[in-house]
Amino acid sequence: MRVTGQIQRSESDAVRLGFEVSRSGTTARVAGQAVETLAELSQVFGVQVIEPGIHRLVEEGGYRRRRWLDWAVFHVEPRFVDLWLRYTRVLKQRNAALKTQAATVGVWDADLARLGEAITEARQRLVERLQPYWHAAVMALSGLEVELHYLRGWSQEYTLAESLALSRATDELRRQTHAGPHRADITLRLHGRAARDVLSRGQQKLVAVAMAVAQLRLLQDVTQMTPTLLLDDPAAELDGQRLQRFIDEVASLRCQLVVTSLHSESRLFGTPERTFHMDAGRVQPI
Repeated sequence: MRVTGQIQRSESDAVRLGFEVSRSGTTARVAGQAVETLAELSQVFGVQVIEPGIHRLVEEGGYRRRRWLDWAVFHVEPRFVDLWLRYTRVLKQRNAALKTQAATVGVWDADLARLGEAITEARQRLVERLQPYWHAAVMALSGLEVELHYLRGWSQEYTLAESLALSRATDELRRQTHAGPHRADITLRLHGRAARDVLSRGQQKLVAVAMAVAQLRLLQDVTQMTPTLLLDDPAAELDGQRLQRFIDEVASLRCQLVVTSLHSESRLFGTPERTFHMDAGRVQPI
């Protein structure tokens, strides 16, 4: 299957983009040139998704929130992807040593600490810049003063190098590295309590949508990029005033919008420029 189109990298810069999906894999071309890595493609084609399960950003563990955070850091901090790839390689080597040669674990600590501190600094800078966008989005969508903060993945009292040394015995016992940015999280709290413990499913969805909206607005201001927003069944679990808040916030974004719906007559965001129908795995223009 081949898909071609045009994306807006900024208000004044459009570029042709093509995908081809086959049994052997997926390939992409940007402005006629083959793309070698997903990181290279993501730099050009920034995509954010809001789907019915987005409430899991609030409800579930830190893995989803780390991915949400790193997507924005990747676009704002050019060195971040290289730092993360190098950190991941060293972390795998340290964990392997914990399983087979515990005496050699310390060999990896200096590099892990240096890279982990750099990753954390990049993430913290992003979260600090995000705060005004976050407060505006979460109030507009939910009317709630939900606080968003970054937990770096080890004690605030120590450097990462110190924490690795202190947790060495536990790491050897459990054969896994417990301190570092791979254990980081974003905390969401309302009146001092974890948001997932006090919010309804509909409120969780709006708070999670605020996380996505705040990111997109920050990226637009910092990078001047025009991201693509995919909305899958946007009305799910929202009705009345909550749905209207959702529509108003998304409609105000300066982004390319792709909406999927179970109902072809849906016009939540006005009349679409193009409409497609999917049946039995085939996508056809209407």
